[in-house]
Amino acid sequence: MKLHWVLAAVLACLILFAGAAMLQDRLLYFPEKAAIQDVVSGGLRAWPTPDAFRGLGAEPPVAARGTAIVFHGNAGHAGHRRAYAAALNRLGLRVILAEYPGYGPRDGDLGERSLVADARETIALAHRLYGAPLLIVGESLGAAVAASAASLESDKIVGLLLITPWDSLGHVAGYHYPWLPVKWLLHDRYDSKAHLSSFDRPVVVVTAQLDAIIPSRFGEALYNALGERKRLIVVKDAGHNDWIAHVDENWWHDAIGFVLGPSE
Repeated sequence: MKLHWVLAAVLACLILFAGAAMLQDRLLYFPEKAAIQDVVSGGLRAWPTPDAFRGLGAEPPVAARGTAIVFHGNAGHAGHRRAYAAALNRLGLRVILAEYPGYGPRDGDLGERSLVADARETIALAHRLYGAPLLIVGESLGAAVAASAASLESDKIVGLLLITPWDSLGHVAGYHYPWLPVKWLLHDRYDSKAHLSSFDRPVVVVTAQLDAIIPSRFGEALYNALGERKRLIVVKDAGHNDWIAHVDENWWHDAIGFVLGPSE
């Protein structure tokens, strides 16, 4: 009888773990679909063209001194990230709000392999069109995508601004689901610490002091593993989703300046 209950418990655990493995895309990716005409407005244009849509572009009011590609977080679509375009345009940067496969107007597969491969294509295209300097910005999931893609395209970029990043997805998943063997279940690893182990460009790591989704210690662990050309910025009294309301134009100027150098 005891063996019967043990076997039943093991079977229940296996079913639970299998279900968690199958559901992990739904737990990690929250795409919102939208038509191109619904995301192109307010100074944002389809980039590079409506027919070859890969994101949204915004030009600064003066001649661009560089280009910033922004890889957004796991929810919504690129059209929800207009605040990045506004802040970075004011600093004289051309901005590309990159869109992921399966998000917004784009078709495609979700998953680390798909998103990183697509991000590499976006970086390569922006480099061909605009040249240097090319800055990569990533937020949350986008920081992991940016870290992986930038490590493989480091010859094309000047540096990284990683906002609320993690060192590895396994650590964050373990924090949220301590009762699951997440290291065995994850098929998307997003190991930013490993990807940036030999990265030789400047990196700014930004954490939110009150972040309960990606606690700041995971961003600090990534920062501690980086080379010498790095800066850690902690946004005080800020959470994962409201950090941008806690920074001003001077903050952006300092953060971007560490990577690009002072503007003229």
